[in-house]
Formats: sequence, structure tokens, C-alpha cells
Amino acid sequence: MRRLSPDLVIHCAGPFQGQGYHVVSAALSAGAHYLDLSDGREFVAEFGRHNDAAAVAVGRIAVSGASTLPALSSAVIDSLQGRFRQMEEIQIVIAPGQRAPRGAATLTGVFSYAGRTFNWMEKGGWTDASGWQELRRVHIDGLGTRWAAACDVPDLELLPARYPGVQTVQFRAALELGVQHFALWSAAGLRRAGVPLPIERWAGPLDMLASWLDAFGSERGGMLVSVTGEKADGSRARIDWSLVADANHGPEIPCMPAILLARELARGAIAVRGAHPCMGFLTLSDFEPEFSRWNMQSKLEERAA
Repeated sequence: MRRLSPDLVIHCAGPFQGQGYHVVSAALSAGAHYLDLSDGREFVAEFGRHNDAAAVAVGRIAVSGASTLPALSSAVIDSLQGRFRQMEEIQIVIAPGQRAPRGAATLTGVFSYAGRTFNWMEKGGWTDASGWQELRRVHIDGLGTRWAAACDVPDLELLPARYPGVQTVQFRAALELGVQHFALWSAAGLRRAGVPLPIERWAGPLDMLASWLDAFGSERGGMLVSVTGEKADGSRARIDWSLVADANHGPEIPCMPAILLARELARGAIAVRGAHPCMGFLTLSDFEPEFSRWNMQSKLEERAA
């Protein structure tokens, strides 16, 4: 990497669950800025503590989670925060289209916590949740109603600290085909019960198996961020922000934050140095041109809670 002498390294090689910080260390040692698309909770949450001193020492910025979570999710919540006196609950759902490319690394990341316990904030306290359990029905305009299951993501760790007073922060994923969703739910349930299923090792074959079901699904996916809280007049409201992507453009969303930040770095527009999770660097309005470029439709809806 020192021989190549890059200005910027963008690390996209997951899964990030269980991965170390050797790539960011190499990038900083070579004098490069660093971005990654990590969705690993511990990787992103501990990123600053492990890498800030090294980044400051070489006068570079290193940013982890420059992807859908937490970059876009926190940008959405930042845009809604001013509508509340106090935000109380944050619910986030990602709902991929069945025909969207998945890849073994993505599945390995999901499988790593399926049926395993992690904590999330619920009603003001940290409680245990089980990966790909905690089923709930969710509705996203333009996608319909799907089953959604709990996933272990960086937002569960980062958002309670970013938004003091929030009582509940949860994240779920909602597959398009119920049969596929419940197959993973069942495997997670068996592992939760103590059956040692090494499903991470089966990521490649299971990805191929899932592709056989593509004919029964669509190329449409999306995202939902719901915030509930108290408004300035004392009333309680829930605001839903949703994004729907058609024509298999959904996988463009995780790439957007890194692309936007790379452009800012190329212009010399980011003066911050050190190592940080990707929150506060981008606003929702920064994403809007990219949404338009890929014909994605966003919607904001408010209702009494």
C-alpha cells in the first residue's frame, strides 16, 4: 500500500463481523484517508477507540460505517430530530428485493448473529434480543407488508448515545419471500435452542439456493425509519421516512455514503481528522441527488402516536 501511495482507501471486503483493523492500519500507515462499508456492530462501535490516535498522528480521517447504517440512517434521524421535543423510539427496517444481488459475504454477516443473543435498548433499558427472531409485521408504502426479524447492527450501539433520552432503538430486516424468511427464522430458532448449526459455512450454497427463488420475487426493495416522540405542543407523533428502490437499484444505497464522502475528500471539503463512525458527516439532503439519479422514491408521513 505504501508503494501504491493512495490518497484514499475504501474497504468493502466483508464480512466485517469478527474482522480486525489491519486494513485501516495499513491505509493510515501509507498516509491515506480511509472509509469502509462495515455493518459489523463491534467493528464500527469500537472503531474510533482503536484507530483515532493513529489517524490524528498522520493527519488523516478514517470513517467506518459509510453505508446504509449508520450513515444514511443517522442522516434521516438528524433530519427528523427538530420535529420533536424529545424522541422516544427509533425503529429501522431494511427490506431488500428478492432479486437483488446478495453475495456470500453479506449472508455470512447475517448468519453470524442468527439465533445468537445481542442487546438492544427497549423502554429505557438494555434487553436481550436474538438474531433473526423477534418477529414483527411491518408495512412500507410501495413494498407492502412483510415479516421483519431482529438483526445486530451498529445503530443499536451508536444511536442511543447520539440521541440522549431515546428509550427504544431496534433494527429489523424484512425479506420479500415469507418462505425464505421463515427458513432463516427456523434455523436461528434451532441455534438459539442449542443446536450447533454452522450456517455461516453454508453462505455460498445458500446464496445459490436463494437465487432459485428469484422468479417468485421482485427487483424492488427499500428502507423504513420510524421515529416516535413528543412534539413541542405536548402531543405524541410518529414520523415515518421510507425509501423505495426499483429495478434492482437497492444495492446502490449502501455505496452512496462512501461515494459522497470520497467526493468531499477530493474537494478538500472535510477538515475533520481522526477515526469516527459515519454519523454527522452527511445530511439527508446530500443523498437526495443520488436517490434521484437511481429513480428512488422517498416519502415522509406523520401521524398521531
